[in-house]
Amino acid sequence: MIINQVTFLLLSCLLGWSSALIRPVPGISTLDRDGRTLHRTKRGWMWNSFFLLEEWTGTGKQYVGKLHSDMDTEDGHVKYVLTGDGAGTVFEIDENSGDIHATRRLDREERASYTLSAKAVNKTSGQDLERASEFIIKIHDINDNEPKFAKDTYVASVSEMSNVGAFVMRVTATDADDEAYGNSAKLVYSILQGQPYFSVEPETGIIKTALPNMIRENREHYQVVIQAKDMAGQMGGLSGTATVNITLMDVNNSPPRFPHSTYHLSTPESAEIGSSVGRIKAYDADVGENAEMWFTILDGDGQDVFNIITDGTSQEGVITVKKQLDYESKRLYSLRVQVTNTHIDRRFEHLGPFSDTAMVRITVTDVDEPPLFSRALYIFEVDEDTPAGSSLGTVSARDPDIINHLVKYTIDRHTDLERLFNIDSNNGTISTLQALDRETSKWHNISVLATELSTALQTRVPVFIKVRDVNDNAPEFAMFYETFVCENVRAGQLIQTISAVDTDEPLVGHKFVFSLSTINPNFTIYDNEDNTARILTRRGGFNRREMNSYVLPVVISDNDYPIQSSTSTLTVRVCACDSRGNVQTCSTEALLLSAGLSTGALVAILLCILILLMIVVLFAALRRQKKKEPLIISKEDVRDNVVSYNDEGGGEEDTQAFDIGTLRNPEVIDTNKLRRDIMPEMLFPFRRTSPIKDNTDVRDFINGRLQENDSDPTAPPYDSLATYAYEGNGSLAESLSSLESAATEGDQEFEYLSHWGPQFKKLADMYIGQESQRET
Repeated sequence: MIINQVTFLLLSCLLGWSSALIRPVPGISTLDRDGRTLHRTKRGWMWNSFFLLEEWTGTGKQYVGKLHSDMDTEDGHVKYVLTGDGAGTVFEIDENSGDIHATRRLDREERASYTLSAKAVNKTSGQDLERASEFIIKIHDINDNEPKFAKDTYVASVSEMSNVGAFVMRVTATDADDEAYGNSAKLVYSILQGQPYFSVEPETGIIKTALPNMIRENREHYQVVIQAKDMAGQMGGLSGTATVNITLMDVNNSPPRFPHSTYHLSTPESAEIGSSVGRIKAYDADVGENAEMWFTILDGDGQDVFNIITDGTSQEGVITVKKQLDYESKRLYSLRVQVTNTHIDRRFEHLGPFSDTAMVRITVTDVDEPPLFSRALYIFEVDEDTPAGSSLGTVSARDPDIINHLVKYTIDRHTDLERLFNIDSNNGTISTLQALDRETSKWHNISVLATELSTALQTRVPVFIKVRDVNDNAPEFAMFYETFVCENVRAGQLIQTISAVDTDEPLVGHKFVFSLSTINPNFTIYDNEDNTARILTRRGGFNRREMNSYVLPVVISDNDYPIQSSTSTLTVRVCACDSRGNVQTCSTEALLLSAGLSTGALVAILLCILILLMIVVLFAALRRQKKKEPLIISKEDVRDNVVSYNDEGGGEEDTQAFDIGTLRNPEVIDTNKLRRDIMPEMLFPFRRTSPIKDNTDVRDFINGRLQENDSDPTAPPYDSLATYAYEGNGSLAESLSSLESAATEGDQEFEYLSHWGPQFKKLADMYIGQESQRET
C-alpha cells in the first residue's frame, strides 16, 4: 500500500510540475478561416491543476507544487500571494519561492477539490506583476472506507417448498470512496453464513434460495450473513457485513391427521338437544388458515341422532345431541367422522389426500327419568253451563325407566286460580268443579303435573280446554239509541234504524228477528232481515206540549236452539224541526222556547241576581265594620297576637285610677303552695297579710269583659281565651311590685333571698351586697 501511494505521489508531482509552468512561445501566429493573422498575447505564466493524495502519512507538511513567474528574476523583488479555498489554513505558499504545501492531512470524502487563486506582486511597490489566475487542487482517493449496509439486521421471508432461485430479498451496501478512481468503491457480495440453503448474487446483492422444497415444519428460521467487499473482492479490499433473518412462510403441504383411529364417548339419556357429548381433535403441522379444518359425519347408525360442529378457535370437532336419547330404546351408537382442510393448495395436491377419518362410538347411560306423557299437549272441549263434576278427558303418563314407578296426577293451581277444574290423582281424569261460561272465557289453559311417587320427579303438560257455545244469551241493542221524531213528521217516515248483538256464537251465524211487544198506534217496526230493523211512524202531528217522549218496547229474538229473546226499550223524543226535518229543539228546552225565553236569557238573569246579592252582603259587612273596630288588629290566629289597649295609665304612682291591690290573689296567702320544679331548702314565713277573699271588683270586671265579647258582632268567629291572674301566683318570690313596699329601702331585709335556691342566687347577691355596703 505504501509503495502504491509513493508511486502515485511521484506521478502527481511530475504532473504538477509539468502543468505548473506552461510557458507560451513568443512570436507565434496563426491564420483564421478568413486568412487573417491572429496574434496571441504573451503571458508570463499559466497552469491548470495540482493533484494531491488524501490521508498523507509522511512527516512534515505535504508538498503540493511550485509556482513561478517569468517576471521573477530571482532577485528577491517578487512575492507570491495565494487566495481561495483553504488558503492560509489548509494550504500555504512560500512568498519568495512559490512552493505550496498542505498543512494537514486531507480527506477526499470530506472535500474532493479546492479552487485557489495565485498572483505575483512586487514587494517594493505592492503592484501586481501579473493578474491573478485560478487553479484547482484535486484530492486523489485511496481505499480508506469500508462498505456499509443501510441496516445491521434485515428481516425477510420466503414460502416453504419454493424452487431453487426463488427471490428472498435484495441487500445493498455503499462505499464512500471515489467510484471513478480505481476499484476502491467497486463492491462484490458474498455469503458468509447460511449455505447451502441460500445464495447471493455478487454484483446485485439479491438473496435467493439455494435448496429446493425446504419444509417449514422441519426448520422455520434461518440466519444468513452477507458480506460486501470493495476492490472488486480482491485481496486487501475492505469489507462490511449484515445479518438477514429469513423465515419460511407456511403453505398447506401437511394434511390433517387423527391421532387415534377410534374414539369412545358417553352421554346420559337426559342430555338436552344441542348439548355437547364430547370433542375429538385432529392435528395439522401447518399453521394459520392452512391448519383450519372441517369435521363431518360420513355415516353410522347415529348419523340422525348426533351432529358434529367445528370449533373455530380450538379446531376441534364437537359432537352434539341432535335427537332425544332413550337408554331403554338404544344404548350404543357408531359414527364415522371425517376431517378435511378448508384451504387446499392445488400445487401440493400430490402430497394428499388432505383429509382423514376416525370411528366414534357413543354409549348412552341410564338416568332416572321423570314420567312421560303420551302427548305433548292435550285439547279438550266442553259445553258451557255443563254441571260441576262433568268429565272433560283423561291425561296419561308413564315411567319410561325399566322399573316402572307409580305416577300421581295433580293440577298446578297457579294455572287454575279460580279452581274450575279437578283431576283424579290415580287415572288422570279431568273434571269441572264449577259451571263454565263461554262469554267469560272461551279457553282455559292449565298445567297438569305427573309425579313419580318413589323419586318425586315431575313432568308437566299443557292442557287446553275449549268452552263450546250454548245459546244461553238473548240478543240486545247493539248500542244506546237517541231517537227523536219531529212534530211535523208524516206517517210512514223513518226515524231510526236499529241493530242487535248477541254474545253467543252460533255455528251458522246470527239471525235476529225484530218485533213490537204490542201494537203501537204511533210507531211500527220493519225487519230488514239483515239483523237490522227500521222504526217508522204510523201517524203525523206529534205535539211535544202534549207528550214530549214515547217509550217503544222492541222484542229481539235469535234463531239458535233454544230460542232466546229479550225486550229492549227505545225512547223516542218529540222535537221541533224545520221544514227540511232538521232538529232545532227538544223536550225541556222546547218548552222554554214556547215561553219566549232562551237559554242565554236565563243565564243572564241568574248572573244579575247573583251580582246583586253579593253587593248587598258586601255593603252590610262594611257598615258593621265601621260601627265598631275589632280588638284583633291582625287577621291571624288570636292565640299568636297581643291585644293592645289605647288607654294610657298613670304608672306606679297612679293609685287613684284603679286600686291594683284588688288584683292580689288571696289564695297565695292562705295556701302554702311549693314549687314542683325545685326542692325547697326551707320553709319561710310569708311577709304580707292576706287580702280580702271576696274581690267583687275583680269578679265584676271579668264578667263585664265576658259579656262584652259575647255580644260583640265584630269579634272573631273562633273561640278566644283571655286569662286574668293575680300577680305573683305560683312563685316563691310572690309579687315584685313596689306599690306596697316600705317607705324607705332601709326597712327592707333581703336575707331570705339566699334561701330560695340557685335560681335566685344572682338576685340575692345583688340586694344582700347593697345592704351590707349601706350598713358599712
